[in-house]
Amino acid sequence: MKLPKIPLSLILSFFLLSCSESDPYKHLDYSGWETFGGTKDAARYSSLDQVNKENVKNLEVAWTYNTSDSTARSQIQCQPIVVNGILYATSPQVNVFALDAASGKLLWRFNPFQMLGGKNSWAGTNRGVTYWEEGEDKRILFAAGNWLMALNAVDGRPIMDFGDGGKVDLQKELDTDLEEFLITSNTPGIVYKDKLILGMRLSEGLDAAPGHIRAYNIKTGKREWIFHTIPHPGEFGNDTWQEEYRELIGGANNWAGMSLDEERGIVYVPTGSATYDFWGGYRHGQNLFANSLIALDANTGQRIWHFQAVHHDIWDRDFPANPNLIRIKKDGNWLDAVAQTSKQGYVYTFDRVTGEPVWPIEEREVPQTEIPGDQSWPTQPHPTFPEPYMRMVYEEKDILNLTPEWEQDIRKKLENVKYGHMWLPPSDQHGIVLFPGMDGGAEWGGSSFDPHTQTMYVNANQIPWVIRMTANPKFENVGQGIYVNYCANCHGMSRKGNPPTMPAIENLKAKYTNATLSDLLKSGKGAMPAFAHIPETDRKLLVDYLMGIEENADAEKKELEGGKEKLNPQYYMNGYSRLLTEDGYPGINPPWGTLTAIDMNTGRIKWQSVLGEFDELTAKGIPPTGTENYGGPVTTAGGLVFIAATKDEKIRAFDKDTGKVLWEAKLPAAGHATPAVYEKNGKQYLVIACGGGKGTKSGDAYVAFALPD
Repeated sequence: MKLPKIPLSLILSFFLLSCSESDPYKHLDYSGWETFGGTKDAARYSSLDQVNKENVKNLEVAWTYNTSDSTARSQIQCQPIVVNGILYATSPQVNVFALDAASGKLLWRFNPFQMLGGKNSWAGTNRGVTYWEEGEDKRILFAAGNWLMALNAVDGRPIMDFGDGGKVDLQKELDTDLEEFLITSNTPGIVYKDKLILGMRLSEGLDAAPGHIRAYNIKTGKREWIFHTIPHPGEFGNDTWQEEYRELIGGANNWAGMSLDEERGIVYVPTGSATYDFWGGYRHGQNLFANSLIALDANTGQRIWHFQAVHHDIWDRDFPANPNLIRIKKDGNWLDAVAQTSKQGYVYTFDRVTGEPVWPIEEREVPQTEIPGDQSWPTQPHPTFPEPYMRMVYEEKDILNLTPEWEQDIRKKLENVKYGHMWLPPSDQHGIVLFPGMDGGAEWGGSSFDPHTQTMYVNANQIPWVIRMTANPKFENVGQGIYVNYCANCHGMSRKGNPPTMPAIENLKAKYTNATLSDLLKSGKGAMPAFAHIPETDRKLLVDYLMGIEENADAEKKELEGGKEKLNPQYYMNGYSRLLTEDGYPGINPPWGTLTAIDMNTGRIKWQSVLGEFDELTAKGIPPTGTENYGGPVTTAGGLVFIAATKDEKIRAFDKDTGKVLWEAKLPAAGHATPAVYEKNGKQYLVIACGGGKGTKSGDAYVAFALPD
């Protein structure tokens, strides 16, 4: 890893902040919850201690707010923020609203799609909003589809002199000739002075936009700087891409959020993989800055340092959450560090200023791809510490054997499937077990860091997935080729999907007409993003294919020649697929979901607890197994770790010192989100979004808990 020169001002600030202190966090305020992750260092920690180990059992529902649009889609991944006693959050349809944080009473609500002519193109999920103020000017910033918007935080009205009539088109000013992309920013940006630094969610196909990082002026909406995550000619890292295809490759985007060292003016940006995710024949090389943690000067967007966790990614192992900015005791001295969780089950930890690893990270040889046209990277990084927070390999001993029937079922599914190494490359000759799986390990909910005990808390999925690759056939039906490029990753080559999370779409003509299906593709629905960016000709051919209409496409094929959408991979992944029994249980021996405490001074695991259970299995005498979980933990000075996340539709409080469950409550729907902790009128509250999804029933509620008066 090549490091640039560190500015003298940063070295000086590092020296001053690294001096030994009796309480190294005395200058930081963890009493509020004003940004995504609680504070800009993403600690997900609260210094409130009114609720503690002794009285947490008395928590009860303080208020519930129903957004009343649960039919729109099946998830609310939003983590609310609370500023001056007002809670700001989003509904399933990405309506932004403000509530009295003590009562849950609605103060205002804004529907962005009325402003956008009724078009709903929010692309799946929204994880919250960003707050900024200067004097009496108080703003909420958020994204709806490809539009960045600014609202008056007091009354919810659009600020019309922001951008173009209150909005900025995120498809523009990407320093590329194209402006028709699937783009949204479903994770809130972060504020530095009068700048909003923002990432994006993009398409998973070769039609994806480049995932450049941008900063916008919060007052005007004008772009202030851009960092090219796929470097342009003459920029550092440009030589890690194939020159003939570099301008046609997308991804390397920040979809998981970022963290900010406000005193030093450094923003820490984790990025995702480059497209196409599972075959890299058009991007031979290391592919900087995909799959990287990048430290940028928040004033200018200039790179300070970077670390790449996956070279030439062909596993979709993008960084899933914003990193934690931590202070730890190393060799007797306080060290400012940044800790990045991963789908791989590793925590990558670096000196916050220099980028030097806190513990050695070794490059180890990994198996190489045999798919024609691709060139995988010979080594991958392996941190020596902290200890991994999950199993790293799926082996023979891990095959589910709780019942003979389940074992037989899984062994049958493993026929012509290889396993036994976390870096097995995808193959067109056989399937592979991807473990840790596609959703981690860690995921977008992020981890929590207790600054006073230097302990990190991270939840993980311990679910194996199966990847199968197929050669790109010479499609007789052009619409089938378009389907494979845009839809096959989720719904599979056969269109059978991966229920319950990915529905089958074999018989759409029983439910839609050509016109209504075309409208659906334009607007999106549920977890399916909008495909309004697809050229009309392509969309018509795709609809015809999905409706089973044969085409005479010779003339229309010419319309598809050229342009970015025609750079199709020579090999496709057959569809996202968990390794499950026929009745839906993971094909690995439990635990299936865990919560882990890591001592970040030593890198050692302090404890690990099962997270979640299946009531029907517990009733049969099987100890709690844990469940797949989405959403992160929050730690408090009261000695507690709060987390929902599980499919059993519960929220729990763990003893942060032992991992013992001290309290749990049933939610109206699964809380696949990270809670927020705040105080108003001398009372401490815990709030969680209950949107369901991920194979559980849908919901539309926010539920707040507090101690009784």
